[in-house]
Amino acid sequence: MGYILDLCYLLALIAISPKIIYRIVWHKRYRSGWSERLGKVGRLRPDDKCIWIHAVSVGEVNSARTLVAGLKEKIPSYEIIISATTDTGYARAKSLYGNEYSVFYFPFDISFIIQRAFNRLNPSICLLMELELWPNLAATAEKRKVPVVVINGRISDRSFPRYRKIRPLIRKTFGSVALFLAQTNEYAQRFIALGGQAEKTRVTGTLKYDTAQITDKIAGAEELKAALALGDERLWIAGGTGPDEEKIILDVYSRLREKFDDLRLVIVPRKPERFEDVAQLITRSGFEIIRYSKIVNKNSSAVILGDTMGDLRKFYSLATLVFVGRSLVPMGGSDMMESTAMGKCTIFGPHTFNFKQTVSALLENKGAIEVKDSDELFTVMQKCLSNADFAEAIAASGQNVIKNNQGATEKSVEAIAALLGF
Repeated sequence: MGYILDLCYLLALIAISPKIIYRIVWHKRYRSGWSERLGKVGRLRPDDKCIWIHAVSVGEVNSARTLVAGLKEKIPSYEIIISATTDTGYARAKSLYGNEYSVFYFPFDISFIIQRAFNRLNPSICLLMELELWPNLAATAEKRKVPVVVINGRISDRSFPRYRKIRPLIRKTFGSVALFLAQTNEYAQRFIALGGQAEKTRVTGTLKYDTAQITDKIAGAEELKAALALGDERLWIAGGTGPDEEKIILDVYSRLREKFDDLRLVIVPRKPERFEDVAQLITRSGFEIIRYSKIVNKNSSAVILGDTMGDLRKFYSLATLVFVGRSLVPMGGSDMMESTAMGKCTIFGPHTFNFKQTVSALLENKGAIEVKDSDELFTVMQKCLSNADFAEAIAASGQNVIKNNQGATEKSVEAIAALLGF
């Protein structure tokens, strides 16, 4: 079976190679980490036992922060190592953990590559953030009696029907998992339906609630404010935006400026390779632009483009209102917990399937606002800017939702510790 799977991987790689080459050349992605992707990975403390945490991209890496801290405190004798798949995920992991832990690109799930990685890492347990369950990894871990745990587990409404169609092929892989720690009961039942063992599946809640910092002050925010020469103007932060969304936001902003001339807009795209495209869009829309990465003017009416990585939370901390992107377009949404935890009135579109439980809790408790399109976004923005008490009530309720749903980290750490005999 392993050889057949490897052949399928090879054929898939050949099929998508033009896309990979295009991104290497034009977007400057996938240019590093190839030796690690081929299994040449290493550890800082090879004589110690080891916990391998895998997080795909930035969202999963951020979600792992409290888990890493909890495991370090609970099981300090174990080395923690962290892998990521995407360039942005790797960069974020290096910035968060690189000084203390081994961080590397996740090896390709080809049998001999995964076996090489296991030989070099010799993990005692593998923790997979959200799902990211690969057949060869699961098979190799099972053969070596290394438990695999899905942490903060979820299967989206889009992904579940696709998994169900190939259930005969993946049932064994799901059945080999030592523990599914799911965000919600609905996700837990989906894991079981795909082959996970019911007695090894439990609901622990969402780690992202724990990583959301309940605060109104973020280190570096005041320096950012000074660099941009921001004064008392109100700030609308559009964070984690996606393709076709920035045009909607700029059109709404243009209409709002007719009534609220003290309103400034900051756009922070989710993907760094889109910074240049969004910069050109802002200019074509008739606005002056300030790029945070290379400040050359401080015009008080210019749209600010947040074109750096790791500064979104700083922008959020300065916000009057926040729009969370990838939600007016069908991309599943970006993380709305960061801004709500800071006590910011948070708005998002209808396409938030990646944060289904969080959105449900926020809307049920009037802790955020969902809009269906650009016209509704304009109406809501106008109401929030005209009625500060209304916006502040939404913000306070949203922050309370985050506080009341924290605790998943402790449950997850206890479950992992028990598997390791602590």
